[in-house]
Amino acid sequence: MKKINSKTVVFITGAFVSSDCWAEWKSYFEERGYQTFAPAWPYKDAPACTLRQLHPDADVASQRLDKLTSYFRDFVKSLPEKPILIGHSMGGLITQLLLQNGLAAAGIAIHSLQPQGIFTFKFSFYKAGWPALGFFTDTSKTYLMSFPEWQYAFTNGMPYEVQKDAYYKLLVPESKLLVRDATTPAAKVDFAKPHAPLLFLSGSQDNFIPASLNYTNYKKYSHAQSVADYKEFPGRNHFVLGQPGWQEIAEYILNWLTKK
Repeated sequence: MKKINSKTVVFITGAFVSSDCWAEWKSYFEERGYQTFAPAWPYKDAPACTLRQLHPDADVASQRLDKLTSYFRDFVKSLPEKPILIGHSMGGLITQLLLQNGLAAAGIAIHSLQPQGIFTFKFSFYKAGWPALGFFTDTSKTYLMSFPEWQYAFTNGMPYEVQKDAYYKLLVPESKLLVRDATTPAAKVDFAKPHAPLLFLSGSQDNFIPASLNYTNYKKYSHAQSVADYKEFPGRNHFVLGQPGWQEIAEYILNWLTKK
């Protein structure tokens, strides 16, 4: 793969968490010469504690995947050069959706939410994600993950105090309809289409987005002249962005971006 010359990085946040999850990542990449952005989602440009106080929030509850993807599409198009997109979870799915439209110099999908038509039979995936779908509940009201749900879906295997600190610093209310949209055409990826270099990263301990689901996602890409790579990291859960040792992941991405 040829060296990727873009020096602009757009971090795309996933569901359930504040865009503050990228704070240390922004500093890490900026110290290495990149200009970085981590746009807050619409209706979420506030500290996590403020957003939780607004729960149930009708504006956040109204968020849909097509509008969110368009929001990031417009942001990316406003930049002076095609950026490198680094997305986590639903942000990884949005990275895939923007990449297929030729809007990025490269994409990194970290523990990416699956596009339409990609499935897994892993029990942990359904246990972690089912409550957020909010079936038989009012979709005009947001879903707020409980601490036990957070422990299972995001921070499994981490010390209790670290789990609690991350929960109060980053957890935000979420749209139930947005989560459901991952099974609709709004999440459709054309895997045969030419695309910029794309790297999938997964974690062996992720209950929410199992590594096997990421691998299936990666293997669906079939354009022979387009680069798609995959790497699984042992011991990484869904809180990979803030999990101790996250620098190893960031350094791997930088090395991937600069290799020839």
